[in-house]
Amino acid sequence: MELREFAERILLSESLDEKLSRAASAYGGWTDKRPGKTWRPERPARSSDLQFAVRRTAPVMPKPGALKDPKKRAIAHHIMANHELQALEVMAWVLVAFPEAPAEFRRGMVDVMADEQRHTRLHVERAAVLGLRFGELPVNSYIWQKAQQFESVLDYLAGLPLVFEGANLDHTLEFATYFEQAGDDRSEAIMRAIHHDEIHHVAFGLEWLRKLKSPEQSDWEAFQSHLKWPLRAEKARGDIFQREARLAAGMSEEFIEQLDPSLKQTMRTEH
Repeated sequence: MELREFAERILLSESLDEKLSRAASAYGGWTDKRPGKTWRPERPARSSDLQFAVRRTAPVMPKPGALKDPKKRAIAHHIMANHELQALEVMAWVLVAFPEAPAEFRRGMVDVMADEQRHTRLHVERAAVLGLRFGELPVNSYIWQKAQQFESVLDYLAGLPLVFEGANLDHTLEFATYFEQAGDDRSEAIMRAIHHDEIHHVAFGLEWLRKLKSPEQSDWEAFQSHLKWPLRAEKARGDIFQREARLAAGMSEEFIEQLDPSLKQTMRTEH
């Protein structure tokens, strides 16, 4: 399957099943002979019940203590399903918006996108088990809207892998703990599995930031220079900072210190 065809299917299909279809028969046989012309769609096609809602009308994430209620856990999975779906759609947008990007980067995106498809399904299925069909609640467009500011692959790398997915290194384990406290083993397991994948996604983003940035720039300088407001370094972490996950993703200690200066003294003491 052509990468362009794969990306266009995700962006143009209103069917969630089609968006989440990995085309497994084509796995390992992807081609990129026809990357096509630059195309930057203003929004992805979606079914009527998953259209982006008016700002501030989608539900907010339930507080941790509320997750003892299965209905609240269903809402949490519904919100996270939309986050994962938006990430998938943004990655498809990158493939069509920057057809000149290195072929190795474009092929690598497919593996990350396959994870996003799986994550979306996990959240959708868990919400359904908890009594909530995906699309019953309004969904926001925050991640998609921020992506519309990306003017280069480096902007994308700084914004989505290193801010949104970087923060998810923390959020996934935070929610795993909340679900564990609520006695929901399945939801906890989903979050821990996604956490493992996010390490690889952040590593992919960091690898390509290093390959594409100016040689004179440090990782941190390149990251900072390609952030588009309101995305900023403070958004790249959650409440409980996961240093080990960031080391596993290949971040240097200097980069990690910049993300969370409170770690500086601890890290120097250890060394």
